[in-house]
Amino acid sequence: MKKLRVLVLVHADHVPPESTEGYSEEQIDAWKAELDVTLTLRNLGHEVLPVGIYDDLSPLREALRDFQPDITFMMLEEFYGVVTYDFAVTSYLELMRQPYTGCNPRGLLLSKDKSLTKKLLAYHRIPTPHFAVFTPGRKIRRPKRLRFPLFVKSSIDDASLGISQASIVHDDEALVQRVQFLQERTTADVLAEEYIDGREFYVGVLGNERLQTFPVWELLFSKMPPEMARIATRRVKWDRKYQDRNGIETEAAGDLEPAMSERIQRLCKRVYRALGMSGYARMDLRLTASGEIYVIEANGNPNIEFGEDFAESAESVGVGYEALLQRILNLGLRYRAPWQA
Repeated sequence: MKKLRVLVLVHADHVPPESTEGYSEEQIDAWKAELDVTLTLRNLGHEVLPVGIYDDLSPLREALRDFQPDITFMMLEEFYGVVTYDFAVTSYLELMRQPYTGCNPRGLLLSKDKSLTKKLLAYHRIPTPHFAVFTPGRKIRRPKRLRFPLFVKSSIDDASLGISQASIVHDDEALVQRVQFLQERTTADVLAEEYIDGREFYVGVLGNERLQTFPVWELLFSKMPPEMARIATRRVKWDRKYQDRNGIETEAAGDLEPAMSERIQRLCKRVYRALGMSGYARMDLRLTASGEIYVIEANGNPNIEFGEDFAESAESVGVGYEALLQRILNLGLRYRAPWQA
């Protein structure tokens, strides 16, 4: 295996330290993914330089000039605090003729905008919940075809930002209130989609042209009170005490027939290709009691920290964490950006 110079590009607040000594568990959580990737790449023998940026590309430009990396490991999820601007950073890397890991600019742009994603899925006849988009400054009026209950969320924010039990609304008054709340908080379009009551699945996809899907992973709510919606709220994803109290965990989806697993994995590959994605991604889906599958969203460059869903599902089929990161590096080196054509 060739040893590489790897620039790990992260948020300015998430540059991992050399050691976790003296840090609390809460502090470590903020940059654990960045730490896991950096340490693992070093263990593989690569020369690694983490660089943090927020609203200025100068540190990146200087690192490309001085460190001269063979590849940039893209872990930046936003730029200038805007989650949809990560595609601009990968575009900059392409303009600098710098190989990078993960999804290409077009795939990031399409997948980060949830309303645009759903329009493309609808065009390709990929099942996704019926939806409406509400733009700030315009009257909030529900289309008659859109049936309650509805799941209301920002069209661009990720990591479940702004999602809580109040995100499920059952009448027009609650819909207006929730849309206004999110518009004031994010100043962005708000998406309302029909809530699909069912099991929540995650599927990792890896590849550029030839794609591999990992086993179907499920989000479980074993102790959640019956009156509460089984949705991935902000607390479900990040609050450890809340997770323990409500029995929230993820694991390989049990009792799925092989035919259903294969059907879900084929669907995820269709989504990946429809959005022009590359590198790796995670698809979020819902399965109803009657066997209907709905694609909720696609996530380019998802969380790949050790022990999280993507890495765990890869591990379950024999792709250990070191091997996973090396494959992600290899896919980045092999990706044919337009400037290479």
